[in-house]
Amino acid sequence: MRTNLIDNFIVKPNTKIHLTNWNPTFLKRMDKEEAEKILNQNLLNQMSDLQYKLFANKSQSLLIILQGISAAGKDSTIRNVMGAFNPQSCRAIAFKAPSEEELSHDYLWRIHKLMPAKGEITVFNRSHYEDVIEVRVRKLVSKSIWSKRYTQINEFERYLHENNIKIIKLFLYISKDEQKRKLEERMRNPQKQWKITESDITEPKYYEQYMKAYEEALWKCSSKWAPWYIIPADIKSLRNFVVAEIIVTTLKSMKLKFPKPNFDISKYFQMDQQ
Repeated sequence: MRTNLIDNFIVKPNTKIHLTNWNPTFLKRMDKEEAEKILNQNLLNQMSDLQYKLFANKSQSLLIILQGISAAGKDSTIRNVMGAFNPQSCRAIAFKAPSEEELSHDYLWRIHKLMPAKGEITVFNRSHYEDVIEVRVRKLVSKSIWSKRYTQINEFERYLHENNIKIIKLFLYISKDEQKRKLEERMRNPQKQWKITESDITEPKYYEQYMKAYEEALWKCSSKWAPWYIIPADIKSLRNFVVAEIIVTTLKSMKLKFPKPNFDISKYFQMDQQ
């Protein structure tokens, strides 16, 4: 099942997609208990070990971008998967509506200044893709503005890649019915009501518009240096499994190694033995 697993979810560059052809419960045939066992006993440990190498090496960094409509599971994914990372060299950043200061700069300004330093991992909960998704669906800027941003984003991400920032982009794909169920659950649960906003309540009626906007962003901005992955997100345990698999595979592809000491340690061992 895991052989070339992540190939099932990658968006090929310059290839138009239709999300109706993707199944948000793709891995339903896989046993949820099996996925949770592999995640907890294998993948999360690998993530921790690989992060340690990344931090020690300090020559590369990793940016993980999470996108998805309301209730897609971005917070839950960060908590259940990225929780395996040591917080000393990993941070999660949630992007809300831009502030007055941010609006006074170009739309990538607030993104660029939060890039991970060498040896670190940064997780974006939403990102610069809101500037071709949210602004398009809610008609906050004109098409003449947001339509130019696909090329700008591709070049921005190429620049990051060429400066040793590896990028993982994950679109958590949730069905309309599952989004409705989750939002209703939030409204009924006093411990989750704080997460509800007015836009969450109105968002389901824009579901098709969001999917259309995501379709275009996914195929236009999936590149060999920063590919998009469409993650089936209706089933929490399987979503977490796929996300962790992609992160482990990506970190392994970075060929991380512990740096050698900058002095001859053997001399100190010899002295100690004498």
